[in-house]
Amino acid sequence: MQFYTNSLTQYERLKTVPVKVGNLVIGGDAPIRVQTMTTPDTMDTRATVEQSIRCIEAGAELIRITAPSKSEAENLLNIKNEIRKRGYQTPLVADIHFTPNAAEIAARIVEKVRVNPGNYVDKKKFQFIEYSDQEYSEEIQRIYDRFVPLVRICKEYGTAMRIGTNHGSLSDRIMSRYGDSPMGMVESAMEFLRIARSESYHQIVLSMKSSNPLVMVQAYRLLVRNMQDEFGILYPLHIGVTEAGDGEDGRIKSAIGIGTLLEDGIGDTIRVSLTEDPEFEIPVCQDIVARYANRKPDREAPAIENISHSPFEYKRRISIPQYNIGTPHPPVVVADFAATGDISRETLQNIGYRYQPGIDKWNIGDAAADYIYTAGIIPEFALPGTLKVICDYSCWQNHILTKAVSSEEKYFPLYAGEEVLKAGRHSKTMNFVSLDAGKPGNLDLLSRMQGIPGVILCVYSSAGNPFQETRRFMMDMMNGKIQNPVIFSVTSCETSIDKQLIHFAVETGALLTDGMGDGIWLKNDPEKIVDTVVTGRTYLPSGNNQQFLNNTAFSILQAARTRISKTEYISCPSCGRTLFDLQETTARIRSVTSHLKGLKIAVMGCIVNGPGEMADADFGYVGSGPGKITLYKGKEVMKRAVSSEVAVDELINLLKESNEWVEPGEVNGS
Repeated sequence: MQFYTNSLTQYERLKTVPVKVGNLVIGGDAPIRVQTMTTPDTMDTRATVEQSIRCIEAGAELIRITAPSKSEAENLLNIKNEIRKRGYQTPLVADIHFTPNAAEIAARIVEKVRVNPGNYVDKKKFQFIEYSDQEYSEEIQRIYDRFVPLVRICKEYGTAMRIGTNHGSLSDRIMSRYGDSPMGMVESAMEFLRIARSESYHQIVLSMKSSNPLVMVQAYRLLVRNMQDEFGILYPLHIGVTEAGDGEDGRIKSAIGIGTLLEDGIGDTIRVSLTEDPEFEIPVCQDIVARYANRKPDREAPAIENISHSPFEYKRRISIPQYNIGTPHPPVVVADFAATGDISRETLQNIGYRYQPGIDKWNIGDAAADYIYTAGIIPEFALPGTLKVICDYSCWQNHILTKAVSSEEKYFPLYAGEEVLKAGRHSKTMNFVSLDAGKPGNLDLLSRMQGIPGVILCVYSSAGNPFQETRRFMMDMMNGKIQNPVIFSVTSCETSIDKQLIHFAVETGALLTDGMGDGIWLKNDPEKIVDTVVTGRTYLPSGNNQQFLNNTAFSILQAARTRISKTEYISCPSCGRTLFDLQETTARIRSVTSHLKGLKIAVMGCIVNGPGEMADADFGYVGSGPGKITLYKGKEVMKRAVSSEVAVDELINLLKESNEWVEPGEVNGS
């Protein structure tokens, strides 16, 4: 196997061991499966059954149900019997964290159990302990003694198992030796996998979940490499970004993490973890999976002999900066106004610039586009000082050069490929060149551009496998020490908002997570979008196309951790363990904190998704009992047993005490 996948230039799904889960096969030649998790209390049989059926009818192929104690595990039998009685044979999965006894009960009832190696045997105390090799071996023996009974029950009953590592719930023992790292996540799962294999038990699926798509992608790639190196076979992989959140942000974050791996052929079943009712997760899963059904590349691409970067750690590609494009500047956003027909002060409000006529000033938002592409239009008013214009070469030549010399610092030409060599004039500072990533002769063309100042490449792909083709072009540049800045240009013709979000997020985010790219430029045809009204959305793409594309671009950069422009919410998707209304609470917290740019706030339904799972957050709001909330700063408890009625206010007080609070009216001078 090359690197961590069969091919870096073609889409080719990795072949894994087929695992039977009831009447369903995961891995092998089976299609990528779609699953979700119920949210009612597991002791509420009727509610759990009704929601399970809604999810099944929406397309879920597996249903996961939490079993935090023996009572819930035993009640899985009533739930299963009622679902079967109603004519549904969809396999059920028991979700286990801290209670091995519950897992052993559930394994005799349902078709699959999920265990989290970070807390199945170990109890996390956030303590750093130096382990000698002997002490470490003794800990492994302790895990063996507690885990083997479950393995043997699963063998006897034909029950499948998911060994599901979560980034935030690594044990103190793993953390002490490997740190809070993707390798620590991998080793946490490998310890349990080795024990299962020692018992000749192979009905195993694995997962490496994190709320940070970069960590998640790196961990899965490492797991694939390590399984192949150690065992010579690959077990099926359950793919997902945990605590992704809701709305556009949750969909984009999930699409980047899941899509990056699926593009590499990694993944046999997926779950999109949204802070919404689980039946709404299924269409998003189906839209993601549909991208890989019967996919075949339409161009031959030679294999990559030398990988130009490490796929197991983030390191941004070095590029020569031009103005604010390139290293070390964060990636820029280009807003596409080509099809607008009119550019006014009012339309610029859609991309983050609000004009105040009374004082003749512009208010510039944190998510304000850096450039606009106007094709052949020249705006007839003074633009905001930070906003620059890209226009077609003919437009630039005919109009801009007739103005003051200072215009050359505001307006820049875009050339179509070799047009840049034939052009009579170039900008003295920046020249944008659009290139099809798979077109032969690109590297030769780049070498012939060397005398042209400030060349910025706007790279797109017309191939059936655009991600792989663009990645290959970027690797060729990196191997050839070519350091021109690159803006990724992606056009979506999908007919729904969700599909466009996924398309944009996968094809740009998958490259950004590998440190490639200095900007993104998103395009679409708003007239082709069918679903113009979507419940819970904050804007409608067909009515406000620039706002949709601009917000999507900034959300992608935020999810890929390459440019922070707003508050980030790490919220779990709710389950039967949740101790408060997660969707309502998340919405309330978002409404009062969304102006706190760069802050990461975790909203967790219970202690299972508490201090461990919010490892990436600055502050945490965690259910600790009925009507009770514990507030965290990092991993440190700051306020215990706070009444849920005042907990949001207490969170604001905590932010103030920590000097992280800014009054909304003070942001951007608004």
